Amino acid sequence: MIYADYNATAPVRPEAKAAMMAALEVGANPSSVHGPGRAARKLLETARTQVSVAIGARAQDIVFTSGGTEANALALNGVVAQLEGKCTLLVSAIEHEAVIKNAGYAGVPMETAYVTADGVLDLNWLRDRLERWDQAQDGTPILALMMANNETGVIQPVSEAATMLREAGGLTHCDAVQGLGKTMVNVNLLGVDYLALSAHKVGGPQGVGALWVRSGAPLKPVLFGGGQERSLRSGTENLSGIAGFGAAAEAAIRDMAKLQALAPLRDKMEARLVAEAGVTVFGTGAERLPQTSNFAVPGFRAETQVMAMDLAGVAVSSGSACSSGKVKRSLVLGAMGVPDDLSDSAIRVSFGWDSKPEDFDNVADAWIEAMRRAKP
Repeated sequence: MIYADYNATAPVRPEAKAAMMAALEVGANPSSVHGPGRAARKLLETARTQVSVAIGARAQDIVFTSGGTEANALALNGVVAQLEGKCTLLVSAIEHEAVIKNAGYAGVPMETAYVTADGVLDLNWLRDRLERWDQAQDGTPILALMMANNETGVIQPVSEAATMLREAGGLTHCDAVQGLGKTMVNVNLLGVDYLALSAHKVGGPQGVGALWVRSGAPLKPVLFGGGQERSLRSGTENLSGIAGFGAAAEAAIRDMAKLQALAPLRDKMEARLVAEAGVTVFGTGAERLPQTSNFAVPGFRAETQVMAMDLAGVAVSSGSACSSGKVKRSLVLGAMGVPDDLSDSAIRVSFGWDSKPEDFDNVADAWIEAMRRAKP
């Protein structure tokens, strides 16, 4: 099986497995004061440091969560609670549903921040909206903008947008789940106030994530209990998962140059698909993650492609696959103005830390053969 679905979940790295096994051997609660508890706490704080170093942050500003979804929920709901609802959320049109839905349930006004045809936040729109901002009516502006899109791989102008928000007296939350280990993520250079991460996107285990919170940024907890994670996320920490996250984050930063070197292989694969099958590749007019490709050809439905590729021994996904396993039309491509018939035929291939150069050729071979069989 050729695995080309890293943006969904990356295979667990050996470093992460080793760290998880070591943590499981400790078997104690990191909040306990006895010897085993102190050993567990040491592992927890080691992982916190590893994750913080990966994003250029201080360890004490990292809050561990159950995943990227919870990290996004904590940021959005926590800041709204701290500001007592006196704010408006500006949510980019290409955000993951973990952001869009949590913003929608936050109980404050929400506006869509539009993107260009290449899937990049429209900075002109944002500048104009902030110039017209009415603090008395709209409250504090809070922008939710991802680091890189999970479907197209398009990298967003987070730093530029965050500067605009800061100058307007606002705040910025960045979902960097797809960015870590694939492009540089440095919270100081980005200038954001909150940043969400997920372990399983970088070769760590599923069910672990983190939220970085700028010191002094407004935030209230949304879970209450024993006061773990500086009382911002109560509940006994998932020690083995967090240890695996730390090791995976460290390895991902170490190997980032190797991952970025996949870009020419991705570009060659796309050029072949365009030449031989006339596919449309989305987001090519913008900077993209080096290992992500989203493309379509009209009339070849995404679900048919995914099944055909699976039968050929290649794991890919529709860029709009949801948690139930069904396929629905991509909101991201719709926001980019892609026609419905083309959007319905879009699939995503994504590579990662264990991908081989030949995987790109083999994916192209399998897809061209699948299209030939579907469209004789």
